[in-house]
Amino acid sequence: MKRVVLVLLAASLAAYAANISGKVTAGKGTSVVYVDAVAGKTFPAPAKPQVMDQKQLLFAPHILVVQVGTTVEFLNSDKVAHNIFWPAISGNKKLGHNLGTWPTGQKRDFKFDAPGIVPLLCNVHPEMSGFLVVTPTPYFAETDAEGNFKIADVPAGSYTLVAWHEGMKTPQSKPVTVGGDVTVDFALSK
Repeated sequence: MKRVVLVLLAASLAAYAANISGKVTAGKGTSVVYVDAVAGKTFPAPAKPQVMDQKQLLFAPHILVVQVGTTVEFLNSDKVAHNIFWPAISGNKKLGHNLGTWPTGQKRDFKFDAPGIVPLLCNVHPEMSGFLVVTPTPYFAETDAEGNFKIADVPAGSYTLVAWHEGMKTPQSKPVTVGGDVTVDFALSK
């Protein structure tokens, strides 16, 4: 009897979460899709830091998606010194920051408490660029090579879904209501 109750409870909880999937048509490369801020709802920050490396004079990965409150470890795996700075977060210059310059094998940590798009640059190597996408919720996904995405286990409710691509001028938002699996497509333009 106890097992039956647990199975029924698990099944009823699963009914309150669903998947948001779809396709983003944009320029070449990865797009990011995420559930925007939910009024009156906060989410615990991830305990585990994420790593943005600098290898072969590139940011690796080129795009890193993290939730607000995440600490990012910026590692230098090259045999030359690197610097990391961002002039703004989603255009807000007050949120710009410079982590300084450091040699190979060392890292610097930074906790991202503001959501937005963070363009990463290196003062030492101006050809280097990368991005952090800091999302206000834990519900996000990167597209595959064909532009497909899937955000799993989103609780039932009404949300704003945002799609971003580095080559497009602005992100695109769409309302979405989750009561079961939902498909949402985006066509981003310059």
